[in-house]
Amino acid sequence: MIKKAIFGGTFDPIHNGHLYIAYEALYKLGLDNIIFMPSGNPPHKLGRNITDGFLRYEMVRMAIREEKRFEISDYELRNTDLSYTYKTLKYFNSIEQNTMWYFLTGVDCLMDIESWKNSEEIFKLCKFVVFNRPGYSMKNIQEKKSEIERKYLNEIIFLDVPLLDISSTNIRKSIKQEKNVNYLLPEGVYNTVKALKLYK
Repeated sequence: MIKKAIFGGTFDPIHNGHLYIAYEALYKLGLDNIIFMPSGNPPHKLGRNITDGFLRYEMVRMAIREEKRFEISDYELRNTDLSYTYKTLKYFNSIEQNTMWYFLTGVDCLMDIESWKNSEEIFKLCKFVVFNRPGYSMKNIQEKKSEIERKYLNEIIFLDVPLLDISSTNIRKSIKQEKNVNYLLPEGVYNTVKALKLYK
């Protein structure tokens, strides 16, 4: 059976930390492909100033173009409704019924997964994979992981990789402060950010 992961995120902008996580997931989980899914209208980010979806899509496309096992989807960007993970997973399960789907996201999403719409359905549609992010202890992660697994009778996969303290939020702040961020971004992404003067 083919094994694919959907890597959801705002990707505003995509950075080297995202690519590192994607490669680790590829190898550790034995995946055939990873589909990067720039978010469309995530309900938890309504009211926030998010870069235009077309630009975020183009930055992701440039970042992954050298890796044939990485793909990109504009599924959520094409939909004008609010973006819900369960809807995205239902769609991909319907078009590729013989694929085992994984959903890759940060551990912060595990902490508030029960506030997501139809969270119980999410666990039926995929293998839920989380990676660590700054600010979370292993004790808290394991406790939450066990709690969710007991409640939904489903295994949560913890992607055990070294923690990289890189975030899109800090990159945007650094750009605003005119600090150099070229070592944090793929070359094509950095050039786009610079040329269009994004995040100034």
